[in-house]
Amino acid sequence: MSALVISNIVLWVVVLMLVVLVLALSRQIGVLYERVAPMGALTMDKGPEVGSAAPVFELTDIVGRAQSIGVPGQYSQLLFFLSPTCPVCKKLLPILRSIAQAEKQWLRVVLASDGEMPEHLAFYKQAGLDPFPYVLSTPLGMSFHISKLPYAVLMDENGVIRAKGLINSREQLESLFTAKELGVASMQEYLRTTEMKDVNVSRKEKTNALVG
Repeated sequence: MSALVISNIVLWVVVLMLVVLVLALSRQIGVLYERVAPMGALTMDKGPEVGSAAPVFELTDIVGRAQSIGVPGQYSQLLFFLSPTCPVCKKLLPILRSIAQAEKQWLRVVLASDGEMPEHLAFYKQAGLDPFPYVLSTPLGMSFHISKLPYAVLMDENGVIRAKGLINSREQLESLFTAKELGVASMQEYLRTTEMKDVNVSRKEKTNALVG
């Protein structure tokens, strides 16, 4: 009987220790999520800067429709650079369809790439990309210094670049729209600015406390 009591006590001690450990890990995961979750599209320090006029192109898409890139107009324009051989690009296509439909009141999506027409035309048909203009232009990619895919550039109604970056998820894609609404170049810039404000406020409070 004595051994049974002791074993139960030991068992409860172990259980309580595990509960404390789980709570501690949960807190650390929460802190990590707060630090990582807000990160938006990764902006590369290449190509035309956010806030500058976009390069202007008059192109024809792969089915013969005229397309104006970077030209002021009624709608903002999301230029999405992709490739038929890019798995992440393919994963994002349903998300692009959803966003294009949800934001159609103010946004138009244009797909862009370069290479041989037959390969892209087959990809265009197989992936059901009929709702999107799809342009092939090496100079277009070079003008934005595109080196990694998928990459997106958001231009406003005035043809001004409002946000850009590497895209791997819906959250990163939508972060471009958030950056445009906040008037910042990227979510990283917004977070750095917010952190600096918090630091300055904290320093001011400490100074006031010492003076008081």
